[in-house]
Amino acid sequence: MNCDDIVQRYLAGERNFRRADLRSANLIGAEFVRCDFSDSNLMEASLARAHLERCFLIASKLNGAFLYSANLSFVKLKQGSLIEADLTKANLQGAQLIQADLNGAKLSGASLRGVSLYRANLPGVNLCGANLDGINLRSANLANANLNWTNLNGARLSGANLRGAQLNGVKLKAAWMNGLELNGIEFVGMELQEVKLSGAKLVGANFTGSNLRQGQLRNSHLNDANLQQSKLNEANLRGSQMIHANLMKTDLREADLRNADLSHSNLNLAQLNGADLSGADLRGAYLWGADLDGAILRGADLRGASLRGAGLIGADLQEARLDGVTLPDGSVHG
Repeated sequence: MNCDDIVQRYLAGERNFRRADLRSANLIGAEFVRCDFSDSNLMEASLARAHLERCFLIASKLNGAFLYSANLSFVKLKQGSLIEADLTKANLQGAQLIQADLNGAKLSGASLRGVSLYRANLPGVNLCGANLDGINLRSANLANANLNWTNLNGARLSGANLRGAQLNGVKLKAAWMNGLELNGIEFVGMELQEVKLSGAKLVGANFTGSNLRQGQLRNSHLNDANLQQSKLNEANLRGSQMIHANLMKTDLREADLRNADLSHSNLNLAQLNGADLSGADLRGAYLWGADLDGAILRGADLRGASLRGAGLIGADLQEARLDGVTLPDGSVHG
């Protein structure tokens, strides 16, 4: 099938071009709206500025294709191969790229609003500064990707591989990141309000000065994490592990810390007004000057903790274990 044939067939009203062999074809600026190119070979094809809106390209091969400024809005490219394809400034709005292989693809300046990249292969992809608000990247491979200054607000990233990814200045407000492995990640001074990080592995992560207000971090692993001066007010940290975590001057007002493990953590000068620490493990924790006014500490284990200078007005300490606790006045509870 040559280029002239397929153009004439399209103009005659034909739309079914499944299994077409268009390798290295020159179709620059061509129009093929709502066509079916599933299982086709478009490797090395020149499709710059082509109109492929709402086409079916399921399992098609576009390796090395030149798609500069092509209109691929709402295309179905499930399991498609776009290895080293040039998608610079392409319009991919609403495209379905589920399980697509974009290894080495160029996406600079591409419009990706509403794109689904579920389980897509994107190792080392450069998305620096891209607007990916609400994008579906669940279980996608983003290893070593450049996500610096990318807008990922509301993005679905649960199950994604972010090992080695660059995340400087990334926006993740209300992003879904449940269960991700982000041990040692640097998230200093970031806006992470309402982020979903339940079950995430964040051992040794650095959240200094970050805004995690109303974040969902249930059963997360934050041992040795640095959360100094971060905002976690109204956050859900129920059942989280925060052993040896640095929470100095952290805002934890109204936070849910039920059954959290905060043993040997640094909570000096932390704001815990109205926080629920029922059943929490605070053994050996430092709470010097912490504000616990109105906090719920029912059944909490405070053995060996230091509450020197802490505010406890209205705190509920029913059934709390207080053996060896240093009280606000400096005395040690028997």
